[in-house]
Amino acid sequence: MFKREDKRKFDQLRLIKIERNLLKYAEGSCLIEAGNTKLVISATVEDKVPSFLRDTKQGWLTAEYGMIPRSSKERIVRPTMRVAGRSLEIQRMIGRALRAGIDLDAIGSRTIIIDCDVIQADGGTRTLAISGAFCALYDAVNSLFKKRIIGVNPIKNVIAAISVGMLGNDLILDLTYEEDFRADVDMNVCMTDRFELVEIQGTAEGRPLPKEKLNEMIELAQKGISEIIEIQKETLGITTIF
Repeated sequence: MFKREDKRKFDQLRLIKIERNLLKYAEGSCLIEAGNTKLVISATVEDKVPSFLRDTKQGWLTAEYGMIPRSSKERIVRPTMRVAGRSLEIQRMIGRALRAGIDLDAIGSRTIIIDCDVIQADGGTRTLAISGAFCALYDAVNSLFKKRIIGVNPIKNVIAAISVGMLGNDLILDLTYEEDFRADVDMNVCMTDRFELVEIQGTAEGRPLPKEKLNEMIELAQKGISEIIEIQKETLGITTIF
């Protein structure tokens, strides 16, 4: 059995902490941590929509993702003109994931912008961004509902995500950077609180992945996601399933 440097069991999450209302001016925000990975996340509500949704009375949700220069061991150069390919891929994943958790018709002609800034990276930044972004999103739309700006709470599902990997024949949950680097297979899994799949991103680096192992990895991811959802619900004071 592969031995993890941080002594965790193969199916054990890193310690997750979520601090709500981190930023004074954002409609929703949080600091989320999993081990040594830390992100600041905010949700901004704007009273306009992209041109392709004009006159539809439907809202929109989009996301941006980036890593500050010293979030990693070596300094990351700030993007100047355009978003780097990796960041663009990740922010699209975050947007798709969160749109699965909200009724965009219910927010009217408004756009919610999720900003995810990695301040320290040790693996799992995109999955932690999704789990934290849901908390910021929930607070943002709940404030609209409480102020009677919108008539119903538009949240449909709790959304969370986690990484799983295979090293040799061993499956592990919630990979650190070193584990991700060494993994034969790494996968990011996003689910709702009903354990419906929202997105799976996976790659076999060294050898092909047997189908039965894929099912085991998804089951392991579900275990981790169920624990994250409980942390999200406790943090947000959610007692019901939407």
